[in-house]
Amino acid sequence: MTSVITLLTDYGLEDGYVAACHGVIAGIAPQARVIDVCHLVPSGDVRRGAAILAQTIPYLPRGIHVGAVDPGPGGARRAVAVEAGGRMFVGPDNGLLSWAVEASGGARAAYEISNEAHFLRPVSPTFPGRDVLAPVAGRLWGGLDPAELGPEVPVERLARLPQPISHLRDGSVEGEVVSVDGHGNTQLSIAAADLLALGVRPGDTLGVWLGRRQLALPYRETYAAVPPGELVVFADSAGLVAIAVNFGDAAQRLGLPPGAHVRLSPTR
Repeated sequence: MTSVITLLTDYGLEDGYVAACHGVIAGIAPQARVIDVCHLVPSGDVRRGAAILAQTIPYLPRGIHVGAVDPGPGGARRAVAVEAGGRMFVGPDNGLLSWAVEASGGARAAYEISNEAHFLRPVSPTFPGRDVLAPVAGRLWGGLDPAELGPEVPVERLARLPQPISHLRDGSVEGEVVSVDGHGNTQLSIAAADLLALGVRPGDTLGVWLGRRQLALPYRETYAAVPPGELVVFADSAGLVAIAVNFGDAAQRLGLPPGAHVRLSPTR
């Protein structure tokens, strides 16, 4: 379980916040390998952070996986350590960890992180990532029994984000925008396998309904299959359908925020 420590935050790269977390971990577990998953999650965007972590976790070694994305850091929300699939997830109990936990086979046990003996002192009310999550991660990597962190939390009481919807019906598939990446690509909850079930393959044209708007867009294997500035639908590296603009921003052009409803169907 203790091969690596990974970090996912919304701290950005303009300041020393990420370095401070690395420094705390190095002071406690100097032999630990730390992998930075992402530090450019939009501020407080729990859903985007959850999607990144869940889609990255299959490719990460087992270890301690820290998530620090919370619209209200330093508030009354508890921090938790959740064991799932031989991994330990550490972060706020706001749903951030939930999709990755489910992708790892579901929570086996969870503990509230409340034992201040394992925190950095003094604890800043605005920087729990440095003062609580990072030192706890370092100590777990070193073999700390998670039961020493605080009381056990029934796994059914952990905060969970609703799973994105996706339904095949009447010759079409309906879903929603799961997240928008830094390039403006809109990842949908629709699996590429759903399009295949409808008989849609790369090279075909898709009917795309965005509310009352209807578009006919090319379904291709890569962005470069269309000219710069053109819209394209493709299967991304997570096996999900995405809408993009080659050298552009699809979310901005189409007005597609996370959660927006989308329907796809073959054109006849």
